[in-house]
Amino acid sequence: MKYKRLPDSELEVMMALWTAKEDVTRSFLEEKLKNKGWAGNTINTYLSRLLEKGFLSCERRGKTNYYTPLVGEEEYLEFESKTMLSKLYGSSLKNFVVSLCRRDSLTPAEIDELQCLLDDLKRRDGKDGNTP
Repeated sequence: MKYKRLPDSELEVMMALWTAKEDVTRSFLEEKLKNKGWAGNTINTYLSRLLEKGFLSCERRGKTNYYTPLVGEEEYLEFESKTMLSKLYGSSLKNFVVSLCRRDSLTPAEIDELQCLLDDLKRRDGKDGNTP
């Protein structure tokens, strides 16, 4: 499936759905998103848009609609990350990391965490020089 970037409001609805781990009703979403101050009709509009875009399915059970994500959280976040990296940094991970480092926004603990991640990736891909 080819994705399009979701507006922030629709992404908020998807994030609420992803936390549920099961089919949910609109009333569940209203409760989960009450801090947004959205009316029920607003949530209905976002659900309709997500249905049209193929991000959700809807099943009617009695008088209640149940919504199920058709796109997984990790799958969409990977798409979003690649889109952001492409648009803002010319698909260069190096340029992204350099921009973080210029602003002193990485703590020593975060740098250590990144180094561990890179070391793990090297080992996994057999690029550490020690793997035949």
